Amino acid sequence: MVRRVNQTLIAWFLLWDLVVTASAWFASYAVRFLSGAFSSPRGVPEPRLYLIALPFVLLFAVLAFRLAGMYEAHRLRRFREELAAVGKGVALMVLMVMASSFARQAQHESRTAMAFFGVFALVGVLAARRASWTAMRRLRARGVNQSYALVVGTGRLARRTVRTLRVVNWSGIQPLGYVEDEGHRGGGADLPVLGCIADLPALVEKHGVKQVFVALPLNRYADARRVFAALSQTVVDVQLIADLPAMAGMTFATTEINGMTVIGLRENPHYGLSMVVKRAMDMVLSTFAIVMLAPLMGAIALAIKLTSPGPVLYRQERCGLNGRSFMMLKFRTMSADAEKGGPQMTTANDPRRTRLGTFLRKTNLDELPQFFNVFWGDMSIVGPRPERPVFVRKFAKTIPNYNARHAVKAGITGWAQVNGWRGNSSLRKRIQFDLFYICHWNPLFDLRIMFLTVWRMVFSKQKHAY
Repeated sequence: MVRRVNQTLIAWFLLWDLVVTASAWFASYAVRFLSGAFSSPRGVPEPRLYLIALPFVLLFAVLAFRLAGMYEAHRLRRFREELAAVGKGVALMVLMVMASSFARQAQHESRTAMAFFGVFALVGVLAARRASWTAMRRLRARGVNQSYALVVGTGRLARRTVRTLRVVNWSGIQPLGYVEDEGHRGGGADLPVLGCIADLPALVEKHGVKQVFVALPLNRYADARRVFAALSQTVVDVQLIADLPAMAGMTFATTEINGMTVIGLRENPHYGLSMVVKRAMDMVLSTFAIVMLAPLMGAIALAIKLTSPGPVLYRQERCGLNGRSFMMLKFRTMSADAEKGGPQMTTANDPRRTRLGTFLRKTNLDELPQFFNVFWGDMSIVGPRPERPVFVRKFAKTIPNYNARHAVKAGITGWAQVNGWRGNSSLRKRIQFDLFYICHWNPLFDLRIMFLTVWRMVFSKQKHAY
């Protein structure tokens, strides 16, 4: 039944992919030749020429989409994986069509029309697939198209796996029970233990299981090998749940080197194109902020100069990317001799603050000069808040994975701050939120944090802001 449903899903996706491709083919013709936006020195080709070429285009689409892996409809497939597959499939299809046009010397097919065809096909296929998956996930959440699973193990990791599968009910994977040997069975399991590892083939056949999740601790590597050996003669998907987050501290990724699987336990997600995108966002947004906020910053600077002796700006050494030091700018909110006794953490009702400084700190306006730090490249708009070197050395000795937050640039605001963990709040909670941000970073996450920062500044009472 499950195999028949999967074949139906593949046929469904193939049908819509071809419909969208055909629509993109004719839409590119209409935009290029009929919209009037482009000149046609050689005249407008007859529509029948594009109609005659359509069967070849659809044939190339089937071949390209299949080669790109667009029909590997895994229940746990992520959007970025599908985006990569669709992108490769559409690019390969366009190259095939262009090569065919060149071989046939089809003068009526223009490069501009080909570019529109590729864009329309990419956007259309992705939109159709997202709509199909959204509908399928809603049906699965209501009990349609279920796939049964077994979880090997009964410990903490196994129970967490079951909870996760129940939360992501859109996957349609329904855990039936645990599989564990007598000597390792623990208490507190919320599903029955259906048998031991040696019983796996019989359990798979009896219950029609299509997924087996191996959720064993690292010290039971030999038992994991027994699971794979027991299932070697069955047609079932086997997923290994890695018990690594406690070790990694950040995120982990897998790669392959000459056939050898390598797991990276502490890898920075801000590299390659991601780093370019983040830096571009920082440059554009910091420039915009400096220009738009210049009158306000000028007014604050004048108010500081008129209300207390000393410099307008306060320069303080902080630790940024890879632990390197830089001078962070802030509007001065304390008396000029506030740290004559050495570095100190700010506290509630700190007597060193000026009256204007109290207001600037509560409203976060003292942070505005840090947009210059962002423009210069010392900081990012979003990231873990930078700390002073003296406190970094202290915290690194007592808080696990503290230095992992220096894998990215420090930020003016961050995920910890918009969740209330700022100032004199729980340092361990702040580290937890900082590491979550590093693990799950993407440009939309940054924009969400920026929006929440402005929202909380305007509508929420700032806690721990001393």
